[in-house]
Amino acid sequence: MKTAARFITFQISHYCEKVRWAMDRVGFPYVEECYLPPLHRLKTKPLGGTSVPVLVTETKVLQDSKDILAYLDTIAPDHLKLYPDSFSLLQEVQTLEAQFNTKLGVLTRQWGYFYALQNSQLMQKMWCEGVPIWQQLLFPILFPLTRRLVYSSYNVNRESALAAYRQIQQIFAAVSDRLADGRKYLVGNCFSAADLVFASLAAPGIVPPEYGGLFPELNQLPDEMVEQIQTLRETIAGQFVLRLYREERYSEKPESFTISDGFRTT
Repeated sequence: MKTAARFITFQISHYCEKVRWAMDRVGFPYVEECYLPPLHRLKTKPLGGTSVPVLVTETKVLQDSKDILAYLDTIAPDHLKLYPDSFSLLQEVQTLEAQFNTKLGVLTRQWGYFYALQNSQLMQKMWCEGVPIWQQLLFPILFPLTRRLVYSSYNVNRESALAAYRQIQQIFAAVSDRLADGRKYLVGNCFSAADLVFASLAAPGIVPPEYGGLFPELNQLPDEMVEQIQTLRETIAGQFVLRLYREERYSEKPESFTISDGFRTT
């Protein structure tokens, strides 16, 4: 029996969700180890990195979500592969994937944190769910420092958040234009990494009910943020994200799903 891989995360991260979705899709066994930022670095630094997600298998350590998706594709059955065999289609998928990874994911994180970090009680729920008890107890002490660190590291402020939202809208408009011909997927006739990466990294701006990690309910968010989410949801791209989560993501946790003292098994 294959040993489950270790998947080091914090649940709210959309980059972690991207990998989680891919692993769930191919049936890759893993145990999710959830940590309170910045305490995840106690685990990631000895492995050679500082950020999440990190996937630790019996034979390798993968520290970038893009590399993890590429690895999972090598072991996926043919009908679940995320990268097409056709060279031209593969180029399209990889081009879109790179754009979403480097732009969309960064923008939705910057925009989302501006609103979410204003509410310490909300962040306590988002960051502490499923982490070890001793880390939950440290949240009141660590949160002010972590919030300042996030503000500084990701240049989070009202001006940057509004600018990020405008750029998110531009990306959604481009994706909507691509989907305007009625196609079901972004590239070719099959679900690919382009679809998975767009949907997961757009998720903070859509808040799909089927999100595999932990997101707040809309009624827990500031009114201004909810209005912006509703605007994105009404676009063709927004409806696309909701459909992909509804049809391609698990709508319910697998029966084997558990969270206990920071470890989630599937």
